[in-house]
Amino acid sequence: MTDATTAVPGPVMKLRELAHSAACAASVRAAALLGLPEALGEEPATATELARVVGADEEALVRLLRSLTTYGVFAETGEGSYTHTAESRLLREDTPHSIKYNVLWATEPWTWELWAHLDEAVRTGKGVFPSLHGEEFFAYLHARAPHSAEVFDKAMTQSSQLSARAIAEQLDLSGVRSVADIAGGQGLVLATLLEKNPGLHGTLLDLPGVVAHPDERLDEGGSLASRATLLPGDCLEEIPVQADVYIFKNILEWDDRSTVTALRNAVAAARPGARVLVIENLVDGSPELKFTTAMDLLLLLNVGGKKHTREGLAALMEQAGLRVGDIRPVNSYLHLFESTVA
Repeated sequence: MTDATTAVPGPVMKLRELAHSAACAASVRAAALLGLPEALGEEPATATELARVVGADEEALVRLLRSLTTYGVFAETGEGSYTHTAESRLLREDTPHSIKYNVLWATEPWTWELWAHLDEAVRTGKGVFPSLHGEEFFAYLHARAPHSAEVFDKAMTQSSQLSARAIAEQLDLSGVRSVADIAGGQGLVLATLLEKNPGLHGTLLDLPGVVAHPDERLDEGGSLASRATLLPGDCLEEIPVQADVYIFKNILEWDDRSTVTALRNAVAAARPGARVLVIENLVDGSPELKFTTAMDLLLLLNVGGKKHTREGLAALMEQAGLRVGDIRPVNSYLHLFESTVA
């Protein structure tokens, strides 16, 4: 029995775990990159079998699996074999609601470098990526890290898969003839809205390299192509499309000035009375506060951006010339801000 005077205090154990939590993130990333979730089928498998399938050193793989099972990613049977858990299944691409690419995006090589400079970002209130790499984050990503840019696009698509149906169910688009999805990635949300509203026409605006690879339903020959326009562009420069409804989903996460600029560009293009819908996960009242605050700090580091509070985002929308109306939850982590152009 451990003497009470020599036992490690609970707060010490907790803080040590927190200080070494990068090992957890790295373990989950390694599992995804090695293909462990796909290698492990429906039946239990030993480390020997898994090492052979993924081409890994068996002893090192046991150590990785020990780390993963500690966090509930895979489980050990007690007989030297391993089985899936709900969490490990989410690392498989063929699993509904998979977040494999969200995991990879959150642990891309550049993220590790940035976290070491968080104190600097907090002192200055500015992102550190440009000073480390000599150019802005997304310019670097597309020019020098195309694989990471591809991971980003897939991560955004996976995030949209979790929310697109809920958004389509929430939005009343009766009487609406046109919608513009601003910086909408590959267009999953737009495609979902077009499928639900047969009389609707949609425009997907995003950077040229993004709209070049849209959701197959929106692409030439796709089931929705006749009602979709793929428009290359940068919403921080111009939004050259008139629509009844403009959607900004999970993109107004730059610095406040850029957020207002993007919204003002929509106001400049829109007819009076057009609706501008902003969909974001907020740092106040979120049931996923650890995830949201982590994303908030990562945004500070890479683009000098932020996750918003309810009042803060509404104020920026008003500053851009919008009349903010109803604000309501879309699902457990997203909020919808309804607004109109004056």
